[in-house]
Amino acid sequence: MSNPPSPQHASERSLEAMRKFSQTYAKRSGTYFCVDPGVTAVVIEGLAKHKDELGAPLCPCRHYEDKEAEVAAAFWNCPCVPMRERHECHCMLFLTEDNDFAGDKQEITAEEIRATTNPE
Repeated sequence: MSNPPSPQHASERSLEAMRKFSQTYAKRSGTYFCVDPGVTAVVIEGLAKHKDELGAPLCPCRHYEDKEAEVAAAFWNCPCVPMRERHECHCMLFLTEDNDFAGDKQEITAEEIRATTNPE
């Protein structure tokens, strides 16, 4: 029997799934990660934690009265409707190249994420 993820950190499985999803979506949508890789790492970790806790990658940068209801509505599940429709990412995970905070990367390693979200 495997141990559940700690409340502070996502499971390795969900983290890797969200890392791969983020890279693929950035490339497919022509967007880039934030110039500060710490922002990217924290958002991906947040998506992975929601995937563990709620079964879906609910936007981690918003406050919800009822997360389960928000997941069911699917509006803020990543990629959220504003991102899909207008390329507007509240979390600054997927940025258009004209955004002042956009970097030039569409990839991040699991090690980079863990260095930010789980420093030892």
